[in-house]
Amino acid sequence: MRYDLPRPAGRLLLTPEDKEAPARARRLALLGLGEHPEPALDAYANHLAELTGSPYAMVNFIDENRQFFAGLHRPTVAPRVVKADGSTPVMGRELSRDQGFCPHVVVRRKALVLEDVCDYPRFAGNAVVDEFGIRSYLGAPLIDSTGMVLGTMCVLDVEPRPWGRPGLETIKASAAELAARLERPEADGLPLL
Repeated sequence: MRYDLPRPAGRLLLTPEDKEAPARARRLALLGLGEHPEPALDAYANHLAELTGSPYAMVNFIDENRQFFAGLHRPTVAPRVVKADGSTPVMGRELSRDQGFCPHVVVRRKALVLEDVCDYPRFAGNAVVDEFGIRSYLGAPLIDSTGMVLGTMCVLDVEPRPWGRPGLETIKASAAELAARLERPEADGLPLL
């Protein structure tokens, strides 16, 4: 799928156009997702971080303007990244749509594996690379029963990571399982984890 659009001065469009964003925002509101942290989704992110050995893991819902990490795992001691002004950033629960890699996963509707983001000019200039020192990404879409991509499940590292086929299979299976449970967490009698 092509999602590069011409830009003046030869710049790449870093964030793909997301035509489903308004419908996704309505679907998220209907499901009651993407507005506040969910302890069960935090637990899911913690489990995913442990499973993959990643310092960061997220369950991310994306609307028209922002990304919201309803499930978030970050390391107790964050990797030290010092910005030019001497400050150290802390990854919070919100990120604009023009940052990170998840908006690409949502538009592509398929998993994205970046073993070293610096190997890809499209992604190396992303703000999370400079802001948080992110060097690798593995994410998969959360697709509900209506076919709507609600957001993503992802893991990140501050070091390049050879995720390989096992990492790809893990993230895809985890995302499919969670997407099914998001629509009916009580109906199957099972907690999210």
